[in-house]
Amino acid sequence: MNGAVDLAHLARYTGGDSELNAEILKLFETQASDLVAQLQDILKAGDAKTWHAIHHSLKGAARGIGAFALADAAAAAETLDPCANSGQAVVALDTLKKRAEAVQLFIEDYLAR
Repeated sequence: MNGAVDLAHLARYTGGDSELNAEILKLFETQASDLVAQLQDILKAGDAKTWHAIHHSLKGAARGIGAFALADAAAAAETLDPCANSGQAVVALDTLKKRAEAVQLFIEDYLAR
């Protein structure tokens, strides 16, 4: 299992209840997958407002469960304008996808226990 999610951070909100952790992680996994999937189309469309909103949502949700590396990637991408900085936005989205995959693998591992 990798350290993509800080379970001690999550436990502050769940009291360490493994069933509640699992429920929250499942919800996050679904939400994050949906949001990340939307970002490629948003980047192509050059929709800066939605780009910022999705990254902001993802950043907050990731911080809530203790997925800090993913939250940091979302925070960095949130500040970019996908129209004015399309090259940087592509790189930021690639980083975000890699970190989201790491969180997904962590969650799958956690749920398999």
